[in-house]
Amino acid sequence: MKNTNQLEPISIWTYFNQICQIPRASKKEDKIRNFLIAFASEHNLKYKTDDAKNLLIIKDASAKYIDKPSIALQTHMDMVCEKDSNSNHNFDTDAIQTYIDGDWVKATDTTLGADNGIGVAMQMALLASDIELPKLECLFTVDEETGLYGANNLDPNLLKSNTLINLDSEEEGEFCIGCAGGMDTLVHIDYTPETEEKLFYFHVKVSGLQGGHSGEDINKNRGNAIKILARYLQNLKERCEVRICSISGGNLRNAIPREAEAILAVPVKYKEPVRVEINIFIDEIETEMLEFEPKVNLELGSISEKPLHIPFELGNKLIDALNNCQNGVISMDKNIDGLVETSTNLAAIHIVENSIFIETSQRSSKEEKKKEVAKGITKNFSGIASKIEKGKDYPGWEPNMNSEILEKCKTSYTKLFNQTPIIKVIHAGLECGVIGKKYPNMDMISFGPTIENPHSPFEKVSISTVEKTWNFLIEVLQSV
Repeated sequence: MKNTNQLEPISIWTYFNQICQIPRASKKEDKIRNFLIAFASEHNLKYKTDDAKNLLIIKDASAKYIDKPSIALQTHMDMVCEKDSNSNHNFDTDAIQTYIDGDWVKATDTTLGADNGIGVAMQMALLASDIELPKLECLFTVDEETGLYGANNLDPNLLKSNTLINLDSEEEGEFCIGCAGGMDTLVHIDYTPETEEKLFYFHVKVSGLQGGHSGEDINKNRGNAIKILARYLQNLKERCEVRICSISGGNLRNAIPREAEAILAVPVKYKEPVRVEINIFIDEIETEMLEFEPKVNLELGSISEKPLHIPFELGNKLIDALNNCQNGVISMDKNIDGLVETSTNLAAIHIVENSIFIETSQRSSKEEKKKEVAKGITKNFSGIASKIEKGKDYPGWEPNMNSEILEKCKTSYTKLFNQTPIIKVIHAGLECGVIGKKYPNMDMISFGPTIENPHSPFEKVSISTVEKTWNFLIEVLQSV
């Protein structure tokens, strides 16, 4: 079997393999940035950084294109760090373990980081190549995955180009020309823990879900582990007096939570109803989710420890609030068939030192709708919250059907493949929206190879579409 760095185009896969050796979690991009700077120095390329630590590497035009305008290409350095619960992978130190499965490159028990590592590798391959090209400004931004920090803080004088190609799309043959804006709503609940005598303690866990991107996958009927756990707690609450000792689920605001768990306590007399309810609920959930989440799993087991718990009344209100919290698709776009207009994701819940932290994210192509849903989330938790904050807030990217780079891309794609590309607007955040605010006259487009299940350990990238995207990218750059 081939190693990934033996695939075609060899230059891209060699660089991607090198990138996979480098830890690059969001907010921890120093190692990957230093790697890219060393690469620039090795190839005698000029580079700059801004105060946000975004990196720009510049390659001068070939003689043939000396009079042509420069083109900016853009990707982000960081990756989503998700892994299976049984994985010992340390994203701060360990390399991503890749393998080939047919036409796909995958990772063992973790996210692959093809989002956006393949785009980074393509930029590197262009910068290192002898291909005749116009002047290139290759921008590598930081901390895209946790709120577009790098793009939000991009120096507005860093780029000189008037055209930008973003390489962070995930369906070959589709050109993205617009995206939703987004924001986070963060809930903080303080409490004083309590203890009682004669309680039965047990652990319940929801697992086996697909997870996925909270924008691109929000309309695919995938289960939200926190919502499933909350629903079980609601059913249990109607049978007996339940106390929450701990509760956790999800990791990232832009990922649909795949797992959630809680340690619970009930008066000893309700020991049997607990077992009855979990069996009823398992049958209910497995039947309901058979088509979209066939591997959903619920586990219940007793524990010998007797931990402190959230005050009984607050715990009941928390269960109600989690069940009432909006989640998933709120509305569909009225003009573009199949496009989600507005959504929200109940992304994470954790307890740290007697404080409950709940993270939600809202997306919409309409600014007022985004804020309206966020207000609803705030109202839902306001009765129990110690503090509710607005987190990252970024604009959408308004489509331009008269874009020059769009026309060049359509012409080049048809010429190469004798196919008509799909033009789309996506329900996910792209840095183009933020960059467009910094550079109002920038003509932008986004495309890339096919990547499935980003932001989850099932992430995979199609080998054949990487080569196809590479050939197309060169054709577009040479068509200016």
